[in-house]
Amino acid sequence: MRKIQRIALLAGMGTILFLLSAFQNGIVKKEHSTFSLTVKVNTLRNNKGDVLFALYNKEGTIPDEKFKNYFRITTGKISGDSSEVVFRNLPAGRYAVSVLHDEDCNGKIKKGFFLPKEGVGFSNYKTINLSHRPSFKKASFELDKNTDVSVKIIYL
Repeated sequence: MRKIQRIALLAGMGTILFLLSAFQNGIVKKEHSTFSLTVKVNTLRNNKGDVLFALYNKEGTIPDEKFKNYFRITTGKISGDSSEVVFRNLPAGRYAVSVLHDEDCNGKIKKGFFLPKEGVGFSNYKTINLSHRPSFKKASFELDKNTDVSVKIIYL
């Protein structure tokens, strides 16, 4: 009887040591944390329409003129000359933001000859033009905590 108890005790201790080792070595994954991203825009030229906020998490998704390659998208209301949205429960990773001041509320960028007639903006961009086009690589940032991002809206 004592021999069986010792074997059971050793087996239990072995199991505990294995589990501790597995957690330490990353074999058993820890629960992933999620974060919130608050995106703000200021100095909109008017309070017409809405502001479309698109969030991207993959290389090659920006520019996205027809808003088809986004990870998440939402619309913000305009208050004064500003708008703000919060993307919640985001896993850690690289993200980029694209914003459209959608003055005619059609969900698309209204364009002139080549350039947008409505305001557009991207995270990490202060200006855009034909030779300085947005890309995911340049617009992206690391999200590993709750973060606030301010995007400059550019009217061409």
